[in-house]
Amino acid sequence: MKYIDTHTHLDGEEFVEDLADVVVRCKEAGCVKAFIPAIDLKGLPRIQQICDEYKGWAYPMIGLHPEEVGEDYANVLHEMHKILAQDTSKYIAVGEVGLDFYWSRERYDEQLITFEEQVKWAVEFRKPLMIHCRKGQAEMVKILRKYEKDLVGGVFHCFTGNEQEAQELLSFDKFMLGIGGVLTFKKSHLPEVLPSVVPLSRIVLETDSPYMAPVPMRGTRNEPSFIPYIIKVMAEAYGVEEDEICRQTIENTRILFEFS
Repeated sequence: MKYIDTHTHLDGEEFVEDLADVVVRCKEAGCVKAFIPAIDLKGLPRIQQICDEYKGWAYPMIGLHPEEVGEDYANVLHEMHKILAQDTSKYIAVGEVGLDFYWSRERYDEQLITFEEQVKWAVEFRKPLMIHCRKGQAEMVKILRKYEKDLVGGVFHCFTGNEQEAQELLSFDKFMLGIGGVLTFKKSHLPEVLPSVVPLSRIVLETDSPYMAPVPMRGTRNEPSFIPYIIKVMAEAYGVEEDEICRQTIENTRILFEFS
């Protein structure tokens, strides 16, 4: 079994003590690449350190997460844009970016401005987007429509929605849905939703580790070595072999992120 984790926060403090062991487990489980999104400016050096240490296996993104949008967001965006412009080839995507109004709408306007600015980066530097969105799909779609023809694509990370929401997102024909541990949860409707409206050609795999570990590891620290649990449930939902899930999702990831 071989697969790619398109969204893992291996730079998080949860992995400081045993990252080397985590990476060994990931590779032994079949994880051939891992993509690490940024959430803020101060975390970029740690992400780059990991990607340098595990060159050819770990790949960095650059972006300001919506929950990290603060009073200094304009300065942070300025610095991030400068970093991206200096070495565009270093970063596999602009992410993790998006909108999150789940807990608060306090920085509603600032989040909209920040997200649209980073969408512009994706156009400027021809990079896919890694998009986080909670309670903001209408606003997100409205912004993306403005740049739809110029975007190279992206991932709607951690999709957990219904058929109608999936169809709206898939109307952006260069974008994929990122599917993770929620697929395996007892109350998840994804095993029914996905096969009904989402072709396998529009899915990439992810963990969002250390968060949202799949069943039967739910409640523990998530890591890329747990993706086989997701693959198993996905194969059952689509009525195909697990190897087909691996093959198709790797191909989708290869096309979107442009690697050989």
